[in-house]
Amino acid sequence: MTERDRAAQLPLPLPVAPSAARADLVADASNAAALAWLDRPGDWPLHRLALFGPPGTGKSHMLRAAASDHGWRLLRGTELTEALALAEAPGTALDEAEAAPEPALFHLINRSAEAGAPLLLAAREAPARWPVALPDLASRLRATLAVGIAAPTEALLGALLAKHLADRQLRVAPEVHAWLLARIPREAAAIATTVAALDAAALAGGGAITRPLARAVLARLFGDDDGSVAEPPAASPPPGGMG
Repeated sequence: MTERDRAAQLPLPLPVAPSAARADLVADASNAAALAWLDRPGDWPLHRLALFGPPGTGKSHMLRAAASDHGWRLLRGTELTEALALAEAPGTALDEAEAAPEPALFHLINRSAEAGAPLLLAAREAPARWPVALPDLASRLRATLAVGIAAPTEALLGALLAKHLADRQLRVAPEVHAWLLARIPREAAAIATTVAALDAAALAGGGAITRPLARAVLARLFGDDDGSVAEPPAASPPPGGMG
């Protein structure tokens, strides 16, 4: 049986619990401003901060880390209710905040401000650009400090790939590492999924992570029906840190 056959027969990798550790956030030009503000909740104007950027830039990880470090509750916008918004909490990290019902989000902002409790939001766009119907909510969103996170740079993607491999005690040759980095989709989650699949394939095959094995795994995860893996677009240069 070839490496490709073994990789193709493997089930999808079991999900790995996402990290909530601040130490696992890798600093990079694309996220430097966000990490700096994340470490200083006492300095957030009006006790709130919004992080925004495209998918796969580490926003959810940052919210998990902040919630874990400070004992805040971690919520998603779609699950926010007015009862949750009005409940007492030492702080709130709200992921996918743009999906929150407007009345509930309005109450959450007001309740957090009245209590002096930090409120950390994450979304794809800056809050000032959300299509909000409630005028009072729109004004509060415009007053929220918003910090942008850019697409990961090549340096960050390489560091993340190395870290995920090291976490699983996997060794790959430098040329295989470079080959993987050039072909994995440019998102942190895709890197984690790929390394988990490589780990499973190497364990099933009882051998090293070679380029043929890596090719088979990437074709199964991201490739076309013929098994080819499309070359990813080059990462765009990061814009200014603060939005």
